Amino acid sequence: MVQIKTPEQIAKMREAGLVVAAIHAATREAAVPGATTQDLDQVARKVIADHGAKSNFLGYGGFPATICTSVNEVVVHGIPDDKTVLKDGDIISIDAGAIIDGWHGDAAYTAFVGTGHAPEVVELSRVTEESMWAGIAAMKVNNRLVDISKAIESYIRRQPRPSTGKYGIVEDYGGHGIGTEMHMDPHLLNYVARKRGKGIKLVPGVCLAIEPMVSLGTARTEVLADEWTVITTDGSWSSHWEHSIALTEQGPLVLTAPDCGREKLAQYGVEAAPDPLG
Repeated sequence: MVQIKTPEQIAKMREAGLVVAAIHAATREAAVPGATTQDLDQVARKVIADHGAKSNFLGYGGFPATICTSVNEVVVHGIPDDKTVLKDGDIISIDAGAIIDGWHGDAAYTAFVGTGHAPEVVELSRVTEESMWAGIAAMKVNNRLVDISKAIESYIRRQPRPSTGKYGIVEDYGGHGIGTEMHMDPHLLNYVARKRGKGIKLVPGVCLAIEPMVSLGTARTEVLADEWTVITTDGSWSSHWEHSIALTEQGPLVLTAPDCGREKLAQYGVEAAPDPLG
């Protein structure tokens, strides 16, 4: 069953989303050569505490940290530790969440560590991020869930192929509903699977975390022995972008973007819903 939120509940989710945005800002600044992924986790913990929020990652299914730190070929669910030291030229996808009064926020971004990144790595992150925004722009009243999946996949497939030969759209992980839990129905694919049908009709009050994961090679992944860390099977680098979005009568509201998604959605001809917090 898909949870439909009231405007008051969406406002609470916006509060949680702004905490996530603050985590992103702080960890982006801290993701420099020489920092460990555990350093970034400590930064995130402080932001959550300073905002009077709770972590929705720590302890989730036994996960031992506040954020996921996925470096280079790690797709998702990388565990912060004091042994993984960021190096010049690395990329890192940071997935973060927060809870305010029982309502969840969840978002991820890919950061460039230092300088000297190969052009195809820079383009990988851009393509992944823009495919996310294409999906968000398709989150319209009376569209279906598959319209979001189609927008994400279509954007990626339209891009020039990288020097590695292709972009791999990760199939084993995708977006999801969000609200009183971090992961809820419906599951959102980042590609179109005909056998899955069209999915739910999008109506005001539906809240989704839209999160494409794209690699410079295979779409296939494997989980390491820690039972969390997910890597590409061919070692190709990957990017992960995510926002939590509420669909309102006025359009999509990007709960985890400081400007509610106004600037980016305008590029797709879509007007973001107004901030319920003013």
